Amino acid sequence: MLLREFYIAEDENLSEKQVWARSGKKVVRKYRCTMGNRKGRIVSNMSQCYAAPDVKKRMTLKRTKARLGGRMARKAKRTKRINPASRRLKILNR
Repeated sequence: MLLREFYIAEDENLSEKQVWARSGKKVVRKYRCTMGNRKGRIVSNMSQCYAAPDVKKRMTLKRTKARLGGRMARKAKRTKRINPASRRLKILNR
């Protein structure tokens, strides 16, 4: 059974929207940031939207993308097309 509606505790200050996302092979609820440094990004905790960026992680990812960017993109496309959890997300987040 697919859960189309997922109700959260009613909180007046909740501005982040909940979306379905992948965590390994599982489908879980996460938040899409509407404000903060990570606007538009999907994060697991609302507090991450406003957290200070980790410069070391950012630089490491920048170097990795420069080295393996095309390979990473191809692998991500294949995962989104083949992984059952990723395919389920397309339906859930419509």
